[in-house]
Amino acid sequence: MANEIVVRHVRDLIVSGKFKPGQRLPTERELVRDIGVSRTSVRAGLQALAAKGLLVIRHGSGTYVAAGPPVLDCEPLSLLAALHGFTRNQMFEARRTLEVSIARMAAERASAEQLAPISDAVSGMFAACEDPQAFLIEDIRFHAAVGAASGNPILASVVEMISAMFYEQRRQTADRGRDLRPVAEVHWQIYQAIRDREPGRAAHRMGEHLIQAEKDQQAEDAP
Repeated sequence: MANEIVVRHVRDLIVSGKFKPGQRLPTERELVRDIGVSRTSVRAGLQALAAKGLLVIRHGSGTYVAAGPPVLDCEPLSLLAALHGFTRNQMFEARRTLEVSIARMAAERASAEQLAPISDAVSGMFAACEDPQAFLIEDIRFHAAVGAASGNPILASVVEMISAMFYEQRRQTADRGRDLRPVAEVHWQIYQAIRDREPGRAAHRMGEHLIQAEKDQQAEDAP
């Protein structure tokens, strides 16, 4: 697929060192010219890389190579899931156990610089309530930013790896119409608890959110 060509091209630019963490990528128009695919394919490829934590899309500014924690490829985990029959419930349980602790750590440790991308992701979610695919990207950005704010790059990387797996599943059903504003509101509450240095509330809100997210995913998967 054309968007996979975009993903390979951009990954090669990063791996080769042509673009460093924090550096702005060429514009979508320039990538269309360089790669020879449609603008829609370029946008889809960039969104896929953003969901995996390799890129950060800043609306009105451009697309940047992520400057956060190292990103682990989700392929090994996907392979293990296929080989050993990990269930959806087991994956959600693992994610909930991990991210509840990370939210607590973020509330204890987050610096002002680490709070900013969490806030930006929440703002992006409210702005994208009518665009489920864009909303999904902002959702992934939020959880990655909370992971980074935990102060533990290993945990942050594992969160991004698991988030990438969920992204691949969720993007297939994200367009099924539902009101996304309450989801954005919950993320705002998690951000507030982290900002206000309330570890217990941050952990509680994150736990509630992920339990509801599992229920929503089950509803989306239903025929």
